[in-house]
Amino acid sequence: MSSNLVVKDKKIFKSSNLGFEIEIRVYGHYGYALLLFPSITDSQDEVETIELISSLQPFFEKGKFRVISIPGITYQSWFNEQKTLEERSKTQYDYNNFILEEVVPSIFTFCGGPVPIITCGAANGAFQAANTYFRRPDLFYGTIALSGTYNIEHYTKGYFDSNCYFNSPIHYLPNLNDSYWLSFLQSKNHVYLMSGSGEGEFPYNSQHLSDILNSKNIPNYLDIWGTEWGHNVGTWQEMLQHLFTVKL
Repeated sequence: MSSNLVVKDKKIFKSSNLGFEIEIRVYGHYGYALLLFPSITDSQDEVETIELISSLQPFFEKGKFRVISIPGITYQSWFNEQKTLEERSKTQYDYNNFILEEVVPSIFTFCGGPVPIITCGAANGAFQAANTYFRRPDLFYGTIALSGTYNIEHYTKGYFDSNCYFNSPIHYLPNLNDSYWLSFLQSKNHVYLMSGSGEGEFPYNSQHLSDILNSKNIPNYLDIWGTEWGHNVGTWQEMLQHLFTVKL
C-alpha cells in the first residue's frame, strides 16, 4: 500500500438513528461513490487495518471512484449477547435508517451533489451491502458482495420477525412482484456476487442468491473461484482488483 495514503475527508457526528458517535471516512477525490461496509469488525478503520484499501487505492487515486468507509453494526446487533433478539433486530432496523437518512446525504455532500452509489462488502459486509442495495435500488446503483451469506437466519439463532424477513434477501426477493421496485432492479447491471471455494467459504450462498435474481430477470454477475481461494482478505483483495480491472 502506498505510503501516501490519506483520508481525503471525514465526518464525525452522533447518529440520531444509532444513538452514538460514528465516523465516515472518504478516500479519493472524484468519481462515483463506493460505499464500503466492514468485513470482520464494526469499525470504519478496518479498511486500513486489514489493508483492503490497498486493492482499491490504484483506482481511487486515478479518480475512478471515491471510497466511503462507514462503521458496521453486526457486533452491535446480531453478535451482541447483551441484547435480546428483539433488540438486535431493532438495531438492524436503525442501521438501515442510518444509511438512508445520514450516510447517503453525507455522501452527496462529500461529492458535491448526487452521484451513483455502489455498495460493497465482504463477509459480514457483503450481507449489509447486498441488503442495502436490494432494499432500495432507487437510491443505489449496484452492489459488490464477496463471500457473504444473504440469509439473515445465519445470524439470528432461530429468531425471525417481520423485520428479519425484510432484511433477508433470500426471503424477500422471491416474493418481490411489485413492478415499481422490479423496474429498478431489472434495469441496472451492477450486481456482482463472488465467492471462493476454499477454506471457510460457502459458495452456495452466492449461487443461491444469483439463482433467485435470475428467476426475477435481475441482471447479475456470479463468479465462483476455486478451492485455493479461502475466506480471507487476500481473496477479497484479488477479487476487487479483478472486478475494477475487468468489469467496472
